[in-house]
Amino acid sequence: MSLYCSVGSVDTDLSMQQLKALLGESLNRIGARSQVLIVPPDQSREHSRAGELTRFAWEHYGDKLKAVLPALGTHTPMRPDQIAHMFGEMPQELFHAHNWRTDVVTLGELPASFIEEQSEGKLSYTWPAQVNKMIAHGGYDLILSIGQVVPHEVIGMANHSKNILVGTGGSEGINRSHYLGAVYGMERIMGRAINPVRNVLNRACDEFLDELPIVYVQTVVGRRADGSLAVRGLYIGDDLECFLKASELSLKVNFEMLDRPIQKAVVYLEPSEYHSTWIGNKSIYRTRMALADEGELIVLAPGVHEFGEDKGIDAMIRKYGYRGTPATLKAVQENADLAANLSAAAHLIHGSSEGRFKITWCPAGLSREEVESVGFAYGEYAAMAKKYDPAKLALGWNHVGGEEIFFIPNPALGLWAHQSRFES
Repeated sequence: MSLYCSVGSVDTDLSMQQLKALLGESLNRIGARSQVLIVPPDQSREHSRAGELTRFAWEHYGDKLKAVLPALGTHTPMRPDQIAHMFGEMPQELFHAHNWRTDVVTLGELPASFIEEQSEGKLSYTWPAQVNKMIAHGGYDLILSIGQVVPHEVIGMANHSKNILVGTGGSEGINRSHYLGAVYGMERIMGRAINPVRNVLNRACDEFLDELPIVYVQTVVGRRADGSLAVRGLYIGDDLECFLKASELSLKVNFEMLDRPIQKAVVYLEPSEYHSTWIGNKSIYRTRMALADEGELIVLAPGVHEFGEDKGIDAMIRKYGYRGTPATLKAVQENADLAANLSAAAHLIHGSSEGRFKITWCPAGLSREEVESVGFAYGEYAAMAKKYDPAKLALGWNHVGGEEIFFIPNPALGLWAHQSRFES
């Protein structure tokens, strides 16, 4: 087991040239390879700098890089223009779209007794370790899994084996891991590197991925004083150590403990990244522990035009809505379609405030009727964006029209909480 790169601190600011040099040094230490696969995130994680790192690896390996498989999970496949925007001049024929329903094989299965233990007795099903066929049977002698470690709603801290087992995973594995996280409790998981969902993936990694030549390339990205983004850390290795080191730094860089709860939060979703509430509900996940009881979250979403990026999940969201944990658990028990789509059920739980605070969605591409039908309040985008102009607001506390608001320009880059709702 090797740690090839461990560079980072809260003050580190790695340039693209430094990232390229550090990656190149690490790849040289790994040794010569002739059949390389890269697994980066999609455009919804553009700020991870995975696009540049993938391009640097392509420049390093040349024709020995045989394929790029974006870790889509349940997301819509990347369009050619999105690939070009994120990965630059790389040949488009290198890129393959992962289909989480059809493109997977099961490497093994964790027993129901383990899931029961991790869920504190709430669940009792097996968990299949599923990955894309290219990873399992592609014959690659190096699989570079590239991505950003940042607080995450389902698995505490994003990336590492999640990029493989969920990002290129199958419907059963994704459904059951998401549901485990939802039933255990999002607010008990977020910001914690070790938790029940991560324990499942770590065990599956040890038991079923051990023979695969996977090396993880993990960034930590934070904000400079002027609000622009800086790469604060780069960690590269073939075991858990690189993830744990990146997680430790991410909590220092991406997590903000507020001195008082937020009465009104305004979150802006960049249209090139956020097309659905499936992804855009990060605005809820990352702020929920900071919002005051009876407070309000306003989501400005100029690019959002759908609920689920997957058509089947979109239908589940429209049918059952964001009604809170008791209603969703009851719906799973009583409806076979939702029971067969547990990741959708988990998402419905995650996307509800449980009645504690108001959520006002302002999507340019969804109607009032659509938004209100799933349980959210509706705000007309143009009017709300005029009142809370993202171009005029700074990250953090602002005063607008005599009221105090807390503005977040991209929820994917952080986690906010008040001490009263975040222990240890």
